[in-house]
Amino acid sequence: MAAGDTKVTISNTALRMLGANPITSFTDGSDGAAICAAIYPNVKDQSLGMYPWSFAKKKLTLSRSSTAPTNEWDYAYPLPSTVLNNPFAVYNSTSTGIAPITAYEIYANNDGGRDVYTHEETIVIDYIDNNISEGSMPRYFIQLLNYMMAWHIAEPVTDQITKAEYWKTVTTGHVSENGRGGYLRQAMNIDGRNQPSYAIGSFPLTDERD
Repeated sequence: MAAGDTKVTISNTALRMLGANPITSFTDGSDGAAICAAIYPNVKDQSLGMYPWSFAKKKLTLSRSSTAPTNEWDYAYPLPSTVLNNPFAVYNSTSTGIAPITAYEIYANNDGGRDVYTHEETIVIDYIDNNISEGSMPRYFIQLLNYMMAWHIAEPVTDQITKAEYWKTVTTGHVSENGRGGYLRQAMNIDGRNQPSYAIGSFPLTDERD
């Protein structure tokens, strides 16, 4: 684990990569702090959504809503706000050894969240938790965040698009690699050593900036 790392230390590593001055906090009044404060939350979520990282995976039995769907489905199960993107597997039982189901849909609800609509009376999800602290992230993922931040803040910090393009290539590889090369591939390989194989293509980059 990367104990001691925070959003500020990660941002400072990226700033130093760009030859910029470090910050003391996201609210220290500097231009760098304002840029990092605006960009870091999206970069963190984007990075977590790139792959089913072992350290961020969780399993949860959902509670059923008292309000039934208005369409063809029987039940609605609200997703907690910590569920990043959509669940990558949905089950209809808490038993072991069962296959995921496909008979469900996800809709926005009136509370600003999302519901799983289904006919099933039990819903268990596998998902990526976006409430993971930097101090509990492994070193390889912290390094990915360093590169991701350097890529995304390069243009506003340096006013040089070529630096943004350089760090994008370092992070996710060349265009021919479809955003799955560079350091990202190394990080996925490290993380995947003790995991079942996943179809990498099923976890697209979210909100990628060109």
